Amino acid sequence: MANPAEKPDPNLTTPDEGEVREELEDIEEEEEDYEGEDDDEATASKPQSREDAAASRVNAQNLFRRMGVSPIPVRVHDVIVKGNEKTKDHVIEAEVDGVRHATTLQELLEAANVANFNLRALDIFDSVKITLDAGPPELPDTTNVVIKVVESQSPLTAQLGTSTKAEARSSSLEGSLKYKNIFGHGDIWDTSLAYGCDNSGEVGLGMYLPRLRGRPSPFTSRVYLSTQDWLKFSSYKERALGVSLGVLLSKNHELGYTLAWRNLIDPTQMASRTIRRQIGHGLVSDLKYTFKVDERNSALRPTRGYSFISTSQIGGLAPDSRTLRFLRQEIDVKYAIPLGFYRSALNFGVSGGITFPWGSGYKSRASSVSERFFLGGNMSPVCSLGGPSALWGFKTRGVGPNEPRREVEDDQSGGDTYERDFVGGDVAVTAFADLSFDFPLRWFRERGIHGHVFASAGNMAELSGNKYRNFTAPKFLETFRSSVGAGIVLPTSLFRMELNYCHILKKQEHDRAKSGFFLTFSTPSS
Repeated sequence: MANPAEKPDPNLTTPDEGEVREELEDIEEEEEDYEGEDDDEATASKPQSREDAAASRVNAQNLFRRMGVSPIPVRVHDVIVKGNEKTKDHVIEAEVDGVRHATTLQELLEAANVANFNLRALDIFDSVKITLDAGPPELPDTTNVVIKVVESQSPLTAQLGTSTKAEARSSSLEGSLKYKNIFGHGDIWDTSLAYGCDNSGEVGLGMYLPRLRGRPSPFTSRVYLSTQDWLKFSSYKERALGVSLGVLLSKNHELGYTLAWRNLIDPTQMASRTIRRQIGHGLVSDLKYTFKVDERNSALRPTRGYSFISTSQIGGLAPDSRTLRFLRQEIDVKYAIPLGFYRSALNFGVSGGITFPWGSGYKSRASSVSERFFLGGNMSPVCSLGGPSALWGFKTRGVGPNEPRREVEDDQSGGDTYERDFVGGDVAVTAFADLSFDFPLRWFRERGIHGHVFASAGNMAELSGNKYRNFTAPKFLETFRSSVGAGIVLPTSLFRMELNYCHILKKQEHDRAKSGFFLTFSTPSS
């Protein structure tokens, strides 16, 4: 469904004469269609004479000149909705409320354009037409706004695709089945199934409402059952059953709540000491607030603009003793500067995050491994939004604090196997710079294929469990990991594919990183 944050700005400048002419011609054509439907039901009117047609053209030309010189006063007398057999009138009228406040014809055209977008964004109509009709003769300078919609003939839709998350080590195949507008409130219900190559999966049932109790705040709810396999990296599997609620308060503000029963298991019995201490059940009850501004011209290949996202989260909003109590803050800033040649642009950004337990004995208590930060994954930080995670050249969960696993006897080899678990960090920082440019060959430019050179750096550390006593800023900066590289980028409408050569400049002992060629797939995150 369309993102409400992508709605056009209603505070537009007054259009020039050419734009007004095009819009009015479209409106006139739609009015002719609408009037033609009325004529089918009534007696056909007489054809217009040449004199009347010439007079109409003169009046239209005068109207164009007047609109280019000064505002034309107009008042909306009524909003008429047609074609909605199932959808409630108030759902449609709420999305076009802006047209009622227009005081000039120019403002009315702009408001009608925004209203048309809002109705299409509901994703429950096959077509939307907004036409202007003359108001009552006794009320001069008035108009009626006629909204004609065609409700979706196929309310049941299916989708199949792939996605890659920054914290996941591989892509997943996702399928969903949606049923639109069951109760006529613009509601969309969906069931989804996702399965990853790492044996992770999720089954969910969700609902979307475009407005919550009449307010322009889209509301989402979801019940889910998920499993995540981190055996290869951290010797545990995570299973969760829960419900999530979300409200988009405005274009930039979002509030969410999650209540879930989480279970961490160690089927291999090889987990390190930190992981073993957290094995078992836990209750997650957290509230999350997100402030987001994204003024970049593209999520896959930004060449100008900036983005900023701040996420504040508090967990432990339940009286149960097994509730995970934590505070978590993430900040991400990105900026794109065009350089003026070969469509080149310099992208750079900084991300940071910190988490810490709260409550009785919080200084000595270790934070939950599920709420810690993990770096790596060979994802592209250019198109992703959120906290620190991506780091070119480093494998998923291949950076930061780690501990040895249990030593177990290998019956086949007769020897011992020795590996390490990455346990994550309570504070993490990443930074990157990316210079993108078009290739001289036209064939590449037409397909959006371009090159880039990049550099990235990042680090993390533990603070909880009294380990903050050993944390110092000089030591944190001294142990920063870094990498540089170059590659070819193939952007598509769904994801960004990169073929890169990465060179590791600096890594620490036990880090999972190496220089070489990597093929990565990244999807824009929000």
